[in-house]
Parts: sequence; C-alpha cells; structure tokens
Amino acid sequence: METLEEAELCFPQLFNTSCKKHKRSHSERMLTYVLMSSVSLLTVFLNLLVIISISYFRQLHNPTNLILLSLAVSDFLVGLLVMPLEILLTEPCWLLGDLVCVLYHMVPFITVTASVLNMVLISVDRYVAICDPLSHLTKITQKRVQCSVLLCWIYCVLYSFMFLLDNLKQPGRYNSCYGQCVINIMGALHLVLGFIIPISSIIILYMRVFVVAVSQARSMRSHIAAVKLQRSVTVTVKKSELKAARTLGVVVAVFLMCYCPYFCVSLSGSELIMTSSTNTFIHFLLFLNSCLNPLIYAFFYPWFRKSVKIIVTLEILQPNSCQTNVL
Repeated sequence: METLEEAELCFPQLFNTSCKKHKRSHSERMLTYVLMSSVSLLTVFLNLLVIISISYFRQLHNPTNLILLSLAVSDFLVGLLVMPLEILLTEPCWLLGDLVCVLYHMVPFITVTASVLNMVLISVDRYVAICDPLSHLTKITQKRVQCSVLLCWIYCVLYSFMFLLDNLKQPGRYNSCYGQCVINIMGALHLVLGFIIPISSIIILYMRVFVVAVSQARSMRSHIAAVKLQRSVTVTVKKSELKAARTLGVVVAVFLMCYCPYFCVSLSGSELIMTSSTNTFIHFLLFLNSCLNPLIYAFFYPWFRKSVKIIVTLEILQPNSCQTNVL
C-alpha cells in the first residue's frame, strides 16, 4: 500500500510535502500533445514566412509592414517557446523547479502582450491611412514606427516584471506542495491593462475606420450616379462595404474568442494552476491567436501570397531575388 501511495507522488522521497499526481486518461494526454504540437509547428511556420517575406523583399520595407513584422516576431516566439513549454504544464507534476516556473510564465507575458500591442499599432496605422490618407506618409514614418515598436517591447518586458515581481522575489511561495507551478498576479489590473484597454482601442479605431470607409463609398456612389454609372459601381461599393465589415468582424471576433476565457478566469481567480484540463484549454485558446494572426493580417495581402510562392519554390535563392516585384 505504501509503495502504491509513493508511486502517486511527484517526489516520493518528500512523502509529507510532495504533491500527488493528478491522473489523466491516455487519450486525453495524446490529444493534448498532438493538438498543441501541431498548432505550435503551424504557428512557427506561418510567422516565419511573414518574417522572411517582410525582411527580405525590399519592396515590403515600409512602416506598415514593420508593424506586421513585429507582430510576426512576437507570434513566432509564442509558437517556438511558449507552446512547447505549455505542454510541460499538462503533465501531472512540474519537475523544473520554482524559478523556472516563474521564468516560464514571464515569456508568455512578454510575447502575448507584445502581440496585443502590435495589433493596436496596426489599428492606429489603418485608422490614419483611411481617415487621414493625405497625411499618412508624414505621420506614419519609418522612424516613428521603429520607436513605437521598440517602446512596445520595452513596455512588455516592464509589464511582465511588474506583475511577476512578487513571484520572482520568492519563487514557489504560492505552491502548496512540491511539484506545483503556481503564480499569483493582480487579476483586475492585468484585465484592465492587458485586455480592456487594448480591445477597446482596437474596436473604437476599427469602428471609426468602418464608418469612414462606408461614408467614402456612399460619396463615390452619389458622384457616379451623377454621370449615370450608378449600376456598374454599386456592386463595387457593396463589395467594399462587405469586405470592410468582414475584416472588422474577423479581427474583433477572433481576438475576443481567444482572449475572453483567459481574462475572465484571471479576473475571477487570479491563480494560474497547471494540470487542469480547463486551464490547458484556456491557454491553448490564448496562444491560438498567434497562429491565426498571420492568416488574418498577412493572408489578406496579395504580396504575401506572391512572397510565399517565391520562398516555397526556392526562387528566393536566385541572385537579386530581393528586388523581385511582389506588389
């Protein structure tokens, strides 16, 4: 009987202080491993294509694409570092120590927050491009975007230290037994700074973009009607309106789908505990956004499809291929 009990402990040698293993079915564990590994590889692959495309082809070196590049880098790190380590959190016991536990949680704090802030920068860029197109080139300059992206990453690092400082001072202080990986954060403040403010900014900016786009489309329709070409342009205008509405809906819906569960749990509990299936699913949704971002922000651009074709067919290895016309 004693041997059976010891086998159920994370650290059998620490009989009185070790956590007990939470048993999970083999099918559940295999499903988790396959699903998260597949999404991790897909996230790395898609974002790597974005990074190579924007970095290599000179035609794509502009302020707007620099923000997309920063977004792709943050999402690439989520797929490369965060998702594989998240698989370890699905195991019954955490065996890498208390300090590594805190450092692990710091990585997604930095990368996921950077991904969200880059989405805000993209919405600002599109707002200026649609609502004030004449001054877009003077307001959104390469230097200003570089500074904005740099400040974004600096803020994310400071943000993670601020929320995890208490855990860094004394790693493992919130563990009830050996073999746990538990951190404590300020749930309400994290909800406001990490979710409410960014999503509110994105919604407000995109709604403004949508209203202006529809207004411009209606103006075009009225102008064309004056020269008796209303019928031929109406279809184009309707397509433009539908495309704007579809893009807005996808951006907001995907963001909410991926982030709402995590921040709702964060607000209600403020404790992140491993081994729970619910916790695994919530984190999977959060990181899934990094896989979907390249699809939302990159695959909508024709230049990305052309760049991918050149990369996949290895035409990128030809001399002066960086000068290829991809626009």
